[in-house]
Parts: sequence; C-alpha cells; structure tokens
Amino acid sequence: MLAFPDVQILDVTGPLEVFSRASRWLRDQGGCADHVYEVEIIGLRRGRLRTSSGIRIHADRAFSEVDRGVDTLLIAGGMGVGPCRGNKNLIRWIRRQSTRVRRLASICTGAFLLADAGLLRGRIATTHWHHLDHLAREFPDVRVEADRIFTQEGSLYTSAGVTAGMDLALALVEEDFGREVALAAARELVLFLKRPGGQAQFSAQLSAQLAEHEPLRDLQTYIAEHPDHDLSVGRLAHRVGMSPRNFARLFKREVGITPAHYVGTVRVETARRLLEETSHRLETIRRRSGLGTLESMRRTFLRTIGITPGQYRERFRRSESPGAEGTRTGGKARKAG
Repeated sequence: MLAFPDVQILDVTGPLEVFSRASRWLRDQGGCADHVYEVEIIGLRRGRLRTSSGIRIHADRAFSEVDRGVDTLLIAGGMGVGPCRGNKNLIRWIRRQSTRVRRLASICTGAFLLADAGLLRGRIATTHWHHLDHLAREFPDVRVEADRIFTQEGSLYTSAGVTAGMDLALALVEEDFGREVALAAARELVLFLKRPGGQAQFSAQLSAQLAEHEPLRDLQTYIAEHPDHDLSVGRLAHRVGMSPRNFARLFKREVGITPAHYVGTVRVETARRLLEETSHRLETIRRRSGLGTLESMRRTFLRTIGITPGQYRERFRRSESPGAEGTRTGGKARKAG
C-alpha cells in the first residue's frame, strides 16, 4: 500500500486488514501452513508519516527502494494526494510498477495518481463520490463510473471512497482463494455485507437527504421498514397530516428527490438485499419489496440496474453455507503492498 503524509488512514488500514484477516483465517483453518499475504506500507520515504486524522503510521520502505517483487500494489487516497500529484518521480514509479505487478488498484482519490500516470486512459474508473466530477473534467478520456463500489479492467482496479477499499480488497481475496474465504474475512471483520463492484455507492437512505422536519424523518423510516405497504403520495401525505400537494413539495425540498423516487429506490434496495441474502422465490421477494407484479419488478430491475432479478441473484447471491465452494490452497505466498 502506497501511503503519504495526510493520507486517509482507512484507505490504508481497511484493505490491508482484509488481506491480513483472510491470511490468518486460512492458516487457522489449516488451509495453509504460512500466511498467504504479506502486507507492507510503502511511503514517499521510509519511516513515520502523519495521516489526515493525526494518527501516525510507519512506512517500511520508500517507493524508490521498491523495484520488483510486489504482487498487488494499492494506491491510497486522501488530502495528501494533491502534493503527490506533483511528484514526477512518484508518477513515473507508478507507471513503471503497472507493468511489473500482477494487480494495481487505487482506493478513493488514489485514482488521480493512476490517471496522472496515464493508466486510466480509455478505461472505466471510479473514486470518492465527492471527486467524481473533478476526475471526469480533468481526465475526459477516462470513463468515470459515478455509481460503483469498485471497477475492474483486466489487472487494473479503482474503488470508491474510504471503506469501499475494503470491498475491493474482499473481491481480490475472492479472486485468489474463493468466495468462502472472502466471506469468512468479511464475517471476521463484522462487515455488514460483502458488496459486489456493481452495487451502488449509497443505500437509499444515504443517497437521499435526511428530512429536517421530524414527521418526514419518521416517514422515511416507515417507508424503509414497510416497502410492501401502500406508499402512494396520498397515503403518505395522510400519515403526516398534510395535503398531497404540500407534502410532495416539502418532501422534495427536504429529501432532495420526489416521494415516488424515494419509495422506488427503497423498494429496489429491499429486493436486492433479499436476492443476495435469502433463497426466497421471486414471487415472495416481489411481494415483500412492494414492486408490483413479477413483470413490473423485472422491468424495474432492467431500467435501474441493467439486469433481471434472476441475473442479479445469480451474480450477487452469497453462499448458503461455509464450504459450499472449494477453497483454493497451497498457492505461493502473495505480497500485498
């Protein structure tokens, strides 16, 4: 992991902890005699550096001391990316490493360093939601994906902001040792869900604003907890004692989207979660998510996600039980640095 002064500490420690935890789990389960990942922090120079939170971490080596031998190179993000962009030696080193490592990935605004090195030209990429427009404006030849947890093209990866780096790291672990190991690491780290790269950066609740007025905040909670109820504008307006017209106007002003859009987003999110986490039939999921008929649910998924509910389940469904998929062991140790 390449770090630097004013780096975002979770960009560094989050992904590296995923690799370390997966390595420990494999060893504890008897799958490997030794650790399969060796993690290392590389800095602008060897020694201590101060992160943006004020916490200090230690770089084992300077990037100039690293030539070959790294399996996976991760580029962190944070406030310190700006000064790093002017470091021509660093940019040249990243470009050179791209031809030597098995995988190269950026976390958060680390994508700007990959772009400066010319590595994202003509490729898809993502970054922290706050910097997506900046990345697209400065590098018009990069196909910026605004609503992705992480992207992959061949051996090059980019992730969204901060904790999305852990989602990317879990995906890399899955590439190396299978789904069971990645899910075991997620459970060990008490991550709510191992989110696939095609999922949105935000849940419905994070994408929308939290209403200022308490009745509307309570209504947002009600919608999330009862997606299968009648959530028409008229019925929602009645719950908060307002006329439909005034309710729709106030909701849009405070939440940022219309009531219908908010309800639709919550229902799709509910269906996605049920498809990922349960073996319920599509009819049950349709009913519990409030998405109307099976055909209307299918059309909604095609319109909002680009695939059918069945295809979504096939792509993103988690394993039912440990050991359902084989664990690949015995591979040579990999260095994630």
